[in-house]
Amino acid sequence: MSKVAVVYWSGTGNTEAMANQVLAGAIEAGAEATLFTASEFDADMMDQYDAIAFGCPSMGAEELEDSEFQPMFTTCEPKLNGKKIALFGSYGWGDGEWMRTWEQTCKGDGANLVCESVICNESPDSDGEAACQALGKALAN
Repeated sequence: MSKVAVVYWSGTGNTEAMANQVLAGAIEAGAEATLFTASEFDADMMDQYDAIAFGCPSMGAEELEDSEFQPMFTTCEPKLNGKKIALFGSYGWGDGEWMRTWEQTCKGDGANLVCESVICNESPDSDGEAACQALGKALAN
């Protein structure tokens, strides 16, 4: 059984809703999955998990949230090489540039992105929820 961490930051609850769907998908696929807020997770925990889903909404000029999520993620970056990860997040404006930039950062760090990232405009609709569950299942396998 794989161990999956779902780590997120949410300001309005949209990315939190996505995180819960990712968690449900991982559990349904047979993983031992745990949900963490960005403030509950750190680089020292990376080795405890086979796969990690990171979720953060687009903030400011299409960037990661910079007071809690970005500092946590930056400390995790040295441990991304070869790690199975997936990315998700919500946005209210723009075209998803923050996610493309984040994916490039992860690839540059040597991460194994196991599936296409999931972005939702505002709160996830039924298609967004299904995509988040599929992301969780991809990490579990």
